[in-house]
Amino acid sequence: MILAGDIGGTSTRLAFFDASEGRPRPVIEKNYPSRKYTGLDEIAAAFVAEQQVKFDRACFGIAGPVQQGRVVTPNLPWVVDAQQLGRGLGVSRVKLINDLEANAYGIAALTPGDLVTLNHGAPGAQGNLAVISVGTGLGEAGLFWNGKSHLPFACEGGHADFAPRNHLEADLLLHLVGRFEHVSFERVLSGPGLRVIYEFLRDTKRGEEPAWLAEELSQGDSSAAISQAALEGRSELCTQALDLFVSFYGAEAGNLALKTMATGGVYVGGGVAPRILNRLQSPLFMAAFTAKGRMRPLLEAMPVHVIMKDTTALFGAARCALLMD
Repeated sequence: MILAGDIGGTSTRLAFFDASEGRPRPVIEKNYPSRKYTGLDEIAAAFVAEQQVKFDRACFGIAGPVQQGRVVTPNLPWVVDAQQLGRGLGVSRVKLINDLEANAYGIAALTPGDLVTLNHGAPGAQGNLAVISVGTGLGEAGLFWNGKSHLPFACEGGHADFAPRNHLEADLLLHLVGRFEHVSFERVLSGPGLRVIYEFLRDTKRGEEPAWLAEELSQGDSSAAISQAALEGRSELCTQALDLFVSFYGAEAGNLALKTMATGGVYVGGGVAPRILNRLQSPLFMAAFTAKGRMRPLLEAMPVHVIMKDTTALFGAARCALLMD
């Protein structure tokens, strides 16, 4: 039996998987609000105590750079250590991997029904793969094609410098330079990033904020309110913000595709993508994805898919655990 986890800045999803037949099969699954707990140790201990399931290995995909089995999470006030987790859980085989690396491991478990294709690419496309995911933060990973199989690897590309492509985006960068120590792509391409884009457009008088919208933004998840108002066509300002967000998504997905030479395809994951699928299917995303000058033909030949299965990283962590010695 395997304990697997998908740990993000907003929620932590844990599950037990039965791997007796060689392929992980979920048995019990539960979600926890990450910020209500002091760390993964507390959540994992509560889950194990509640379920009373015996297991011999565990793997957790967690947002942040994992080094020597330890991670300081960028979007949570946590320090997670694999050895400490193992001692608390009473098992010796515990592994931490980046959450996008877990997504990468999970791709092999996806079916055609779990995907929506944005670009079919060249027939029989083969080679490296890339995964990009927007949620509380911006995650990226790759899968190296060795000629026989894909080998996932993590990266922290979401924290690379934000690069404007036109005068509007240059204004946005200047607007953010005084606000953040470092303006990364994650600052504009994440759940909180949508609010950042919206506020820039509003504060620079590129649209009007009606009273009803200001009220909605003051309550609950402001980024969700912005995207919902845009999708429903209730606010031109929100529409501008979401369109710019989608263009950034396509641009950075294209950047990642070039850096990893993802000729086998690019996978768009995370919790945001399925909720704004119709915008991703508009010309905005692929126009930004392929707008790389002389590299346009290379990018046009790459398949691009949106992952609709929200347990991909959880399955990926279970698959990674199965491969542990």
